[in-house]
Amino acid sequence: MIRPTLVRLLGIAAFSMPAIALADTKPCRIASFPQEVKCGQIQRALDPAKPDGKKIDVHYVILPSKDRNKLPDAVFLLAGGPGQSAVEAAGFGDSILGKLNRRRDLVFVDQRGTGKSASLKCDELEINDKILDNEGAYKATADCMQSLQKLPHGDLKFYSTSIVVQDLEAIRIAQNYSAVNLVGVSYGTRVGLEYLRQYPQSVRRLVIDGVVPPDLSLLGTNAQAALEGVFADCAKNTRCNTAYPDLAGTWKRLLDSTPRQFTYTNSRLLTSVTTKIAREDMIGMILKALYSPAMTSVLPYAITQADKGKLDALLTMTGSFNQPGPGGLTLGMHYSVWCGEAYTNPRPANAITDQFTARSAEMYDRICATWPRADIPKEFYTVPTAKSPVLLLSGGIDPVTPIRNGDQVAKALGTKARHITIENVGHGVLGQGCVRDLVNKFLAAKTDDEALALDVSCVRQIPRPLVWLPPIKNTDVTATANSKKAGE
Repeated sequence: MIRPTLVRLLGIAAFSMPAIALADTKPCRIASFPQEVKCGQIQRALDPAKPDGKKIDVHYVILPSKDRNKLPDAVFLLAGGPGQSAVEAAGFGDSILGKLNRRRDLVFVDQRGTGKSASLKCDELEINDKILDNEGAYKATADCMQSLQKLPHGDLKFYSTSIVVQDLEAIRIAQNYSAVNLVGVSYGTRVGLEYLRQYPQSVRRLVIDGVVPPDLSLLGTNAQAALEGVFADCAKNTRCNTAYPDLAGTWKRLLDSTPRQFTYTNSRLLTSVTTKIAREDMIGMILKALYSPAMTSVLPYAITQADKGKLDALLTMTGSFNQPGPGGLTLGMHYSVWCGEAYTNPRPANAITDQFTARSAEMYDRICATWPRADIPKEFYTVPTAKSPVLLLSGGIDPVTPIRNGDQVAKALGTKARHITIENVGHGVLGQGCVRDLVNKFLAAKTDDEALALDVSCVRQIPRPLVWLPPIKNTDVTATANSKKAGE
């Protein structure tokens, strides 16, 4: 991706929760489900310190249990980003947690700043035609900030993880749920940890996938190792090395040649475009490609094509055409969270260790220099001792939330934490193999001891996907056949 996005991260001391009336929901339909669901909203103070001040509506969707013996411990999906709509991700949540829905409600809350909850959507960025113009993207970000600040809910200092957690607790109370189960992915892991810190009595079980410690100020710190792993795997694999010899050298040559002119096909107009790509933009696209093993299997081809000046493969596989749609980030919320929380806790002087982290640092340093920042309490940057079971999930080739993050947080959480790792998986483990079944069993277990004693032997260390090779043209097949005949 070329415009400044990427990453995920991070609150305000726990306020006493005012009395909250039970909330009504109404039947509705959303794109993720063919059946009728329930939609609700709760009015919240924009500034929690001023409960009688300006208000916003926080929207949520409930996939209700149909069981007569419905259990009171609903399951909340905590979306990633920061800036992803949980309602838009509801289909994914149902695919992972659907078994639990027989006896439990599934709840998807659009955090403040996302979806319909006081949206901080940046049209200047999300439908910007200058997607390959780095300076244009920075200008669009500045324009976005100014536009958002003119909105009735545009005080950007009040979009932080800690305030988001207070909204979630208000919804739990309004829906008369007991202690709930939380499933957080990527940035959602930080939301889950902050919920556990502020409201330990309200958390029955917590699952965090792709762990972002609350004191982590920059992401991308494992990307260099992840990329070198792609090169090493290709070098020792005859099939890959034959098709893409000296892949590491090709990448170095490509990076050293930037900035330079590249061509690609405009995905909307289907016209050929030539544009100049900067070094940091190339690094940003490669970082996105490292998130998924499926994408890393195509990465050797994409790098080789880019070295020839052809950018289509890399742009397509990393989503860098920047078309708006479900699953995208609400960038105003993204920057409000990131700029407030990451910059209140200064990163160590030696934190920048590779080109990927340096690229992220430069991008956010520039954006966050002027973006309004929330007041973040020092307690936010601590991991609480867990009083209820926590299941942590990590992938060994994750470029942004590596296994060591999970190890660090699991140690701080204490004896109630269980960490599962899969070596050749990237960012996001929930959908891998038997993991979703393990998560369902963990959340459904009747006792804490049963949850923590979960048998995880079904988790197998899977290999990387086979490297992708372009299809052989018919002319190539004919030539190969002729050559075989000639040799007979």
